[in-house]
Amino acid sequence: MNENLFTSFIAPTILGLPAAVLIILFPPLLIPTSKYLINNRLITTQQWLIQLTSKQMMAMHNTKGRTWSLMLVSLIIFIATTNLLGLLPHSFTPTTQLSMNLAMAIPLWAGAVIMGFRSKIKNALAHFLPQGTPTPLIPMLVIIETISLLIQPMALAVRLTANITAGHLLMHLIGSATLAMSTISLPSTLIIFTILILLTILEIAVALIQAYVFTLLVSLYLHDNT
Repeated sequence: MNENLFTSFIAPTILGLPAAVLIILFPPLLIPTSKYLINNRLITTQQWLIQLTSKQMMAMHNTKGRTWSLMLVSLIIFIATTNLLGLLPHSFTPTTQLSMNLAMAIPLWAGAVIMGFRSKIKNALAHFLPQGTPTPLIPMLVIIETISLLIQPMALAVRLTANITAGHLLMHLIGSATLAMSTISLPSTLIIFTILILLTILEIAVALIQAYVFTLLVSLYLHDNT
């Protein structure tokens, strides 16, 4: 097979124009809405899941932190739907692009940090120097804590990118192996195909878990600064 392993991660184009923006805007169109007084089962289940997730993430926040609830719920829905749509054949997953994940992580992290410096500047500065630190270690600890603070958005973006990319690559390799073995050995093909189905189920779980982990970490950064 001459297909490049990383072909599916190349941003698609339509008539030479990037189509990533259209792909990013597509998942919100799949979220059903109701215009009636009584909701159907799908809308009711969707609202129950949103309320459950929102309560779990917002339980530790104060009043100021809960003002971010709509943004965090929208974030987890967007990442989850984007990850799930990326599992479809011949589709593009925007969350495999580090640039997009950084574009989500940096503004949210910066907003939480700026809010912390504006509202609780003493507590924010106290994170750079733990209480009881020996005097000779103060410069080194300040540098270490500053670096650890600055790499938080990078860690968020790299974690999401690596997990989604690794899953897609593994599915691609096992799918290629299934196709190659189909002309050699039928029992081996059935075994590999069963593994592929199990891996697909695992990737669905990973897609949802990574959306929750990304949003939860942003929520924890917000909690530390409010």
